[in-house]
Amino acid sequence: MGSKQITQETFDDAVQENITEFEMDPEEAVREAVQQFESQGVDLSNIVKAVRQPASENGQKQKHEILLTLDSLGKAVADSDLAEMAEQLVVFTDQCKEQLAFRYLAGQNGAYSVVFSACQLASGNRNLMLKAFCTLSAILDGQPDLLDSTGQDLLLQTLKEYREDAEMTLAGIRCIRHACLKHEQNRQDFVKGGVLPLLTGAIVQHGDSADVVRTASSALRVMTFDDDIRVPFGHAHDHAKMIVLENDGLRVLIEAAKVFTDNSSVLSELCATLSRLSVRNEFCQEIVDLGGLNFMVALLADCIDHPDVVKQVLSAIRAVAGNDDVKDAIINAGGTDLIVLAISHHLANPQICEQGCAALCMLALRKPENCNVIMEGGGALAALQAMKAHPREVAVQKQACMLIRNLVSRSRDFSQPILEMGAENLITEARATHKDCDDVAKAALRDLGCKVELRELWTGQKGSLAQ
Repeated sequence: MGSKQITQETFDDAVQENITEFEMDPEEAVREAVQQFESQGVDLSNIVKAVRQPASENGQKQKHEILLTLDSLGKAVADSDLAEMAEQLVVFTDQCKEQLAFRYLAGQNGAYSVVFSACQLASGNRNLMLKAFCTLSAILDGQPDLLDSTGQDLLLQTLKEYREDAEMTLAGIRCIRHACLKHEQNRQDFVKGGVLPLLTGAIVQHGDSADVVRTASSALRVMTFDDDIRVPFGHAHDHAKMIVLENDGLRVLIEAAKVFTDNSSVLSELCATLSRLSVRNEFCQEIVDLGGLNFMVALLADCIDHPDVVKQVLSAIRAVAGNDDVKDAIINAGGTDLIVLAISHHLANPQICEQGCAALCMLALRKPENCNVIMEGGGALAALQAMKAHPREVAVQKQACMLIRNLVSRSRDFSQPILEMGAENLITEARATHKDCDDVAKAALRDLGCKVELRELWTGQKGSLAQ
């Protein structure tokens, strides 16, 4: 994707020029403009790739359809025409959901203030409020900067007032989730405003609603993200601790999982959130004590054919295995065999291979007795097969190298069997291909007993040392 940016007006002018100067039909004019800009390295992800609607009889400038709808919505809001507003909210929401470019163009043309005014105008009218908040969620998707402090207050107040209404709760939480993705300040503001107990409370209050549980769990997880590149240090760790210590988050999530034993999408979401909350040794242990590990292992076994679920469960197991006692619990629950099965079953999936190798790597760390179980279960062979299947995936190569290193660092008897599987060539290739793999590959080769050539630049000269 290109890094250069253009405005919507620049793109529209190019399309219009193709139509008037080169007599292209509208579709051809758009295609030609797209090809022209993309060949110059321009990022068109936020550009509406369509012809503007013809000018109206009163001589207004041509506009894209999404802006014409926004005008109609704005007029309905200004006139306090609730029936027309309800109709236009539905149309505008559908258009916003089609693609980010539509939302972006609308956002650049004052959509947020119009939608916020619609939310205020709808106050007290539950069905109209529901439509307005669905629209707000749609316009905030991918555009968290649009939300202001009054919007934050409105969302928090609505969640409090309608806490017993599942549909309104769901609509409000969706808005908050979109507003907090890749936006650290919004996250901090919402947490200060008391959103965490509202989210955990929604899961408890509406524990029979798959949509509410899944979305509230996802929103909790977003509060633990560190994905805003504009902020050097976020509060992800602090938010995770607050969810667990102040809002009983682990218990809430694991109790919710017991209601949806047959719903893999909800369980996958809960697993993903639990993995983000496993930031302390005692939290990992608490997950096991509350029965979280049992449902993870059962979910992995039951949903082995579903890659999205498998990836999330492996990530969660990897996270809780940071606790040495939990490592043993995972081994005793048969987790090793299921992890190896997951890697083998989804060998073509680099993310599953990465997470599977990482989970085994954690189980092997500081635990020679676990290394025996992993070797007997085929863990080393599965990791090497993953390396062979994904030579260009640095994350897979790195995690596999670290697993091999952990298996042999305290159990040198495993070195020869692993070398006989072809480990040396694969690890050497990973080291040569990926700069980020150099240290872990070197350590793996060293602990396997292989000769490692080090090429380092020091004191102004290149030297070669054999280790």
